[in-house]
Amino acid sequence: MKMEVRYANHPEDSKYYTTEELRKNYLKQDVFVKDDISLVYSHQDRIISGGVYPVEKELSLEASDCLRANYFLERRELGIINIGGEGVVTLDGTVYNVKSKDGMYVGMGTKEVKFASVDPKNPAKFYISSCPAHTSYPTYYIDFEKANHRPCGEASTLNKRVINQYIHPDVCKSCQLAMGMTELEEGSGWNTMPSHTHERRMEVYFYFNVKPGNVVFHMMGTKDETRHIVMKNEELVISPSWSIHSGVGTSNYSFIWAMCGENQEFDDMDNIPTEELK
Repeated sequence: MKMEVRYANHPEDSKYYTTEELRKNYLKQDVFVKDDISLVYSHQDRIISGGVYPVEKELSLEASDCLRANYFLERRELGIINIGGEGVVTLDGTVYNVKSKDGMYVGMGTKEVKFASVDPKNPAKFYISSCPAHTSYPTYYIDFEKANHRPCGEASTLNKRVINQYIHPDVCKSCQLAMGMTELEEGSGWNTMPSHTHERRMEVYFYFNVKPGNVVFHMMGTKDETRHIVMKNEELVISPSWSIHSGVGTSNYSFIWAMCGENQEFDDMDNIPTEELK
């Protein structure tokens, strides 16, 4: 298991970053590494996000040195969404068969977390996010059909999409983690437009289903000092609470979002009129 560490910074610093520095501080590539767990620990609300890709091996989620914990979920909660083939998650001996596009919430105190694929020729790809927890809530299996589906956007503004809320107060209890998957319809490229910030929460975006030869331009920065990071398939980007987090692709795509921070109110955001962006 590999865990990178990224430190928090001030928006005044970020506006002077070069393209290379923006990518170094906010972007993580190589999210899915065969038979390995590849994570990034961000000091933005201490979220951990990344990929678990069991092909030939069963993989265990272990506590790294930076957690100073006896086991990974000693003081944390965990969200899982499978974007690959059928997989298996074992939690303290209890086995869950996790279909493609299904998810799970795993509460604090779960000691054993193992991942495997049913078919190595069609392996599971578990995208996970974890944040600190103050109490333990029950583990909850989230069938895709049981997620909260919110259609939004319009074809005329190139942002017709469905927001699928997995870990959300209307679906299951969690301490602070919120997590879901947004799918853009063909012909749409914009996500989260008009832009917004939410000072009480940070967010991580993981872009996938980006077709070969296409990219996503992820927009970040303050409303009057915007920047962008060009992202390819299956890469993630860290978005601080002060930053906008919009994106536009050269084709439609999907992305998983994970949030943690002060509250879980999905609509608690500070909207920014598009004409105010610079």
